[in-house]
Amino acid sequence: MDALTLLRQGPVMPVIVVNDAAVAVDLARALVAGGIRTLEITLRTKAALAAMRRIRDEVPDAIVGAGTVRTRAHLEAALDAGAQFGISPGLTPELAAAARASGVPFIPGVATPSEAMHAQDEGFNILKLFPAEAVGGIKLLKALAGPLPELRFCPTGGIDIHSAPNYLALPNVLCVGGSWLTPDDAIAAQDWARITALAQQASALAVR
Repeated sequence: MDALTLLRQGPVMPVIVVNDAAVAVDLARALVAGGIRTLEITLRTKAALAAMRRIRDEVPDAIVGAGTVRTRAHLEAALDAGAQFGISPGLTPELAAAARASGVPFIPGVATPSEAMHAQDEGFNILKLFPAEAVGGIKLLKALAGPLPELRFCPTGGIDIHSAPNYLALPNVLCVGGSWLTPDDAIAAQDWARITALAQQASALAVR
């Protein structure tokens, strides 16, 4: 699977912060039940790697990857934990080299035209616009489409169920990333039915 195929698996990729690996499997199953298969587990907590391994081992219908990958060591640790893709808030030369050598889809983050051009020079045409709303969101994506027509994006940052359709209507957007599918209070309460309902709502969004 390449990055293009990965982002075409569904209109929304949940950005998931897992504080307790013990809930990872139930959380993943709730999302998959709602039609969301591609799951980004951010490397922001000590539980993240264990959560990825549990999901990879016990939820075969999920495609699990690592978010907030900032270094070669992060990527290697995620791959050891079973990650099937990587996503970064940015891109460095060392990380680009590690990502190319990894053999898994990797989506670097950009926030400006120069960063997008650098990522393209490093071999990446599928990018994460981050933080999307803060750097111009839809207006920026429309502006980038003219001079950089080959690039496709997964905008992430400040997007919710209400703004997502406007992003998905853009021809250079493949999907959006969002944390609204996995609210902290729902995870804490283990309210998996609520998370499945949010996933169903998200998976019903159309990419035009």
